[in-house]
Amino acid sequence: MTVSIKDVARVAGVSPATVSRVLGNGTVVSDALRAQVEAAVRKTGYRPNLSARRLRSRHSQTIGLIVADIRNPFFTAVGRAVEDIAYQAGLRVILCNTDENPEKEALYLRLMEEERVTGVIFAPTRQTVDRMTETPQSFPTVLIDRACHRSQEDAVVLDNHASAGMLVEHLHAQGYRRMIGLFGNASTTGIERHDGYIAAMTRFGLTPDAVFIPPTSEAAEAEVRRRIAEGVAARPDAVIASNGLLLMGVVRAVREAGLVIPGDLAVAGFDNERWTELVGPGITVIEQPVEAIGRTAMAMLLERLDTPDAPIRKVVLNGRCVVRGSTAARRTSRAV
Repeated sequence: MTVSIKDVARVAGVSPATVSRVLGNGTVVSDALRAQVEAAVRKTGYRPNLSARRLRSRHSQTIGLIVADIRNPFFTAVGRAVEDIAYQAGLRVILCNTDENPEKEALYLRLMEEERVTGVIFAPTRQTVDRMTETPQSFPTVLIDRACHRSQEDAVVLDNHASAGMLVEHLHAQGYRRMIGLFGNASTTGIERHDGYIAAMTRFGLTPDAVFIPPTSEAAEAEVRRRIAEGVAARPDAVIASNGLLLMGVVRAVREAGLVIPGDLAVAGFDNERWTELVGPGITVIEQPVEAIGRTAMAMLLERLDTPDAPIRKVVLNGRCVVRGSTAARRTSRAV
């Protein structure tokens, strides 16, 4: 017997519209309500009726998840959320790791074509984003973490500009004035966070000191070592790292130099990973809504499958500044 949304709603004790919101359109609902509906889905064995449409389009019951670096806990967490929703929708997931390499991205996109995937969730480099604005994919695609205003694909991203500005504003309030920013050079995300940093520094009348580097811990470690080697007089008050891997490299370089966080150098960055809470006094970070990003991206992909001609959407989510000891107030502030 075919199980319908109405059957799930009856078991969950909610309306069919509520079931649809939880499973289909990315609307934010309470954790308790989501758990209630998901329990009913498991109990009834409900699966969305996407099979007929896939057969007509000769697509498989598979989606592609193409991420920049699976070692980055941000993508690990997003991937888990994507897989959870895909499983509920009766879809399999092919995971591909690109190492921020446009050639690997092109290879995996060709693989998605060959596999006749139902759709793709993708975190592309700047080069691939630019190419996609001219030549959209033949399958439904939702961009995560990276996008641009000219994109022809649906996207769910963080408000990177505002989030970077939030870190500058916090450090300024704590008495820091000479703040360097380290930004990944491979994605639009790094550019947006750079622009938010520049805007905030300018607003406070401070001199920006921004560097674009490869988005790896090794690159950040090398850059911070170089800055430290220039001596105390040239050393900044604080470092802002634009992703979790860069942040890890910053912390490693500071500790290996025998410096104290934040007494010698304040540190802040992005991604509220477990280690940031445990290292030293704890690292101040922008917490991204990683589960919401993954769930929303998957919901947007399902919507696109159901309504292929709907207008392109870009969902922008807010970050949260988690303040810890790495940005404690300076005892003596330098003059601006």
